[in-house]
Amino acid sequence: MSERRFDAILLDLDGTLVRSDGRIEARLRSRLHELHAEGVRVMIATGRSEGGTLEVLAELPFDTPALVFNGAGLYCPVEERLLEERLLADRAVSDLIALATREELLPVVVGARRKFAFPPRNRDEEKALRYFHDLEIVAPDEIPTEFVIRVTLFSDSHTDSGALARAVHEHLRRPVYVTDFPLSWLPAHRDSSLLVADIQPPCRGKAEGLRVLEERYGIPAERVVAVGDATNDIPMLEGAGLGVAMGDGMPEARAAADRVIGPNDSDALLELLNELF
Repeated sequence: MSERRFDAILLDLDGTLVRSDGRIEARLRSRLHELHAEGVRVMIATGRSEGGTLEVLAELPFDTPALVFNGAGLYCPVEERLLEERLLADRAVSDLIALATREELLPVVVGARRKFAFPPRNRDEEKALRYFHDLEIVAPDEIPTEFVIRVTLFSDSHTDSGALARAVHEHLRRPVYVTDFPLSWLPAHRDSSLLVADIQPPCRGKAEGLRVLEERYGIPAERVVAVGDATNDIPMLEGAGLGVAMGDGMPEARAAADRVIGPNDSDALLELLNELF
């Protein structure tokens, strides 16, 4: 084992590594390349699908797999395929589509390299769907229920995203992993009124990244730095040797972290890496 305190970095994308303009700052990207060359494992942990992660991975040509779908998938940039994927039960997907129909929610059903959604009904829904890669708009009875990794539900009628997540749990009454947030948390949707619930198969969320690092590379959780900004990052922030939250991150993420640094659009992450490594 090396003399340094940490041997791996587990990084969220949106709001952490990726700035509000959708880009990675050049000096930060260069520093990550240096760390990788020095033997530090740099691993992405994101709620995005594998398709939505490809553009970022192209800027970071590491051989470390990326954790996608909030821990329900593991994508290899070398082999260009999912090494791991957990699937929702067909009945669970059918039940979620029924819930969406009954409560007038907008569902997006996602599998490996394929996404399906109901037709959007207003401008907010149109804009929300615009950011999904490889999306097909289909009639409700044409939504597939097999080989589904995630169902995303958009709502404009619940009081908050937590209420939407609770409605999902009450309707399904089966084990699933649910993350929720107001869509306005994302820079591209600041003016949106929509609430989001992502429903994935049972897993440890982004803490699955800690398992992968130990199983594949022999790096225990206490030698991992995890950095994020939102509630879906909490499992890895709490499980890592050092959990770091961005200063403009969600209050729940900041409370769960061991340390809070500066905001996403500053040099705070670069300064953290220079300090720790």
